[in-house]
Amino acid sequence: MPKRFFLQTTLALAATSVLGLAQAQTTPIKFQLDWRFEGPAAFFVTPAAKGYFKAAGLDVTIDAGNGSGGTVTRVASGAYDMGFADLAALMEFHANNPDAPNKPVAVMMVYNDTPASVMALKKSGIKTPADLSGKKLGAPVFDAGRRAFPIFAKANAVTNVAWTAMDPPLRETMLVRGDVDAITGFTFTSLLNLEARGVKAADVTVLPYPDFGVKLYGNAIIVSPKMIKDNPAAIKAFLAAFAKGAKDVITNPAAAIADVKARDGIVNVELETRRLKLAIDTVINSPNARAEGFGQVNGPRLSLMASQVSDAFNTKTRVNPEQVWNGSFLPTKAVLDVLPKK
Repeated sequence: MPKRFFLQTTLALAATSVLGLAQAQTTPIKFQLDWRFEGPAAFFVTPAAKGYFKAAGLDVTIDAGNGSGGTVTRVASGAYDMGFADLAALMEFHANNPDAPNKPVAVMMVYNDTPASVMALKKSGIKTPADLSGKKLGAPVFDAGRRAFPIFAKANAVTNVAWTAMDPPLRETMLVRGDVDAITGFTFTSLLNLEARGVKAADVTVLPYPDFGVKLYGNAIIVSPKMIKDNPAAIKAFLAAFAKGAKDVITNPAAAIADVKARDGIVNVELETRRLKLAIDTVINSPNARAEGFGQVNGPRLSLMASQVSDAFNTKTRVNPEQVWNGSFLPTKAVLDVLPKK
């Protein structure tokens, strides 16, 4: 009996030691999305649900966000290790806070093109950017499309636009009511929100920024400087696991939405599946993304965006593209080969 007790105790201690070692080797990562748990959130929820992050030695906690600006600020403050945010918002933070000690850095491009567009009801008579001159536009003050509208306006000679601000849930409602002539927003967000308010997609004029001379990048994965310094291996592991999950999401969007539904039970599966597919088709598997490679950026294009954001956002200092992007943590080309072949 004493011998058996000794053996049991030894085995228990060994198991505890192994468990403790496994826990010690698991890196906790707090990750903040740019928005709610909608279709595109599948790109992060699915690799978590499938255990890809865990298999990479990461314990990833994913929280909803309330806009890219907030995500950048929270990663900068140290409240989050990583996040998903509009690159223009990151650039603005860098240029307006040149002395900030913890400016986040983008390490992987996900939306190779900005999802921003101008949307109007066809009955308004708005068919082209030129038709926006003299009109009343609406969007939340922090909306990416509204912030970047000066770039769109300059490229298309749009003048004399009046802006109306509102909270995000009222944007599409105010367009339907006729309170504004047009709105800015992410295409895959506002178009489906308009449909939810009884408007047929065929009755909406959509003017995507990328189709009208605006070559801005969209959302990227951002990382805190502290994590870059303290645990670069965890960043590499995260991006590789993310890319693996991204391939699954692109291959089977409907299955990926089940992972989002598991995270947020009120999700409308049909609506969010359409939203995810629209995001994939317009900003993830875009011609630019296929040309540049998933996850990567083009140097001259990044520099042009930095200059345009500096002007449009009227930043305190000029954006330095070399300070907002670090591609050294990206996986191999084979791992990044996630886009469908055309």
